Amino acid sequence: MANLSIQHIDKIYDNNVQAVYDFNLDVKDGEFIVLVGPSGCGKSTTLRMVAGLEDITKGKLLLDGKDITNAPAKDRDMAMVFQNYALYGHMTIYENMAFSLTLRKENPNVIHKKVLAAAEILGLTEQLNKKPNQLSGGQRQRVAMGRSIVRNPKLFLFDEPLSNLDAKLRGATRREIMLLHKRLGATMMYVTHDQTEALTLADRIVCMSMGHVQQIGTPIELYDHPANLFVATFIGLPPMNIFDVKVEQGYLIGKTAQIKMTDEEKEKLADYEGRKIVMGVRPENIVEGGDIKVKVFDNENLGMNTLVHGYIGEHGDGSKIVAKLRGWCNYKAGDIASLEFTYKHFFDVDTQNAI
Repeated sequence: MANLSIQHIDKIYDNNVQAVYDFNLDVKDGEFIVLVGPSGCGKSTTLRMVAGLEDITKGKLLLDGKDITNAPAKDRDMAMVFQNYALYGHMTIYENMAFSLTLRKENPNVIHKKVLAAAEILGLTEQLNKKPNQLSGGQRQRVAMGRSIVRNPKLFLFDEPLSNLDAKLRGATRREIMLLHKRLGATMMYVTHDQTEALTLADRIVCMSMGHVQQIGTPIELYDHPANLFVATFIGLPPMNIFDVKVEQGYLIGKTAQIKMTDEEKEKLADYEGRKIVMGVRPENIVEGGDIKVKVFDNENLGMNTLVHGYIGEHGDGSKIVAKLRGWCNYKAGDIASLEFTYKHFFDVDTQNAI
């Protein structure tokens, strides 16, 4: 399919507002890249620069080694799937899927074969004679994907394609996109603000904030080894618990609790003796039976897990905490839970980078 090289790309708008800073990424042939981050972080702008829908202020864009930095969108051999489907309401599903090929005046027999093949992949064979308004949101999004498939582009681009679907349809359509990627072996770039989509779909994730790339890596790398406090708190649900602590003589001293450090933690934090740091603990890295006392104020039973919300300290005057405990728990407001942290992350107070 395609190798894409994005080299030191900036985007500065006419009002001197910079949306993207020094974006660098090499996308391998057949790779599924997901750009994730909060609204306004620059991820959609980056995708639109790749597509040719936004001018690149600075930097280079190479597709299979060819410089396409200033090439028109129509000459980039890319197909984009938008969140609003962008289907023609007066056309049938067949006509929508065939539209780009018809414009290119391809052989009608070739068009017919390509549309039928794409419809079969996406389970749309029975819908080809219908109009878009007769289909569900999930089906319409599949039509938009089918319209891209028939073009056989070098690169598929997805801009928040599931954001208009309800939760159940999002899950189903996400799985269809995963299967589509495996079946086509296509190179794909996908933009979302939903970390679940990022973690489940991506070969590699690009996590962005305020126009800057914060970290690039596999889903498990971002989850287990976040580069900084932003990535740590953005990736993971419920979010990572964050505490201000002081490193002191083998202990992590918090407002209402002190935790004995392991030998590994002592070695890692040797340069921070007597200093304040930020400690992060994922809710799923907390278990019952430890020395940390938490005063509970809420208990959410989710079936296989329970989210226990509380404040550290028997008097409930410490930091807020959420624990994701295994099984069904019956804590009530005011109960004292005894908890243990099985794994902790540490961050520098000043740089916010991982220690």
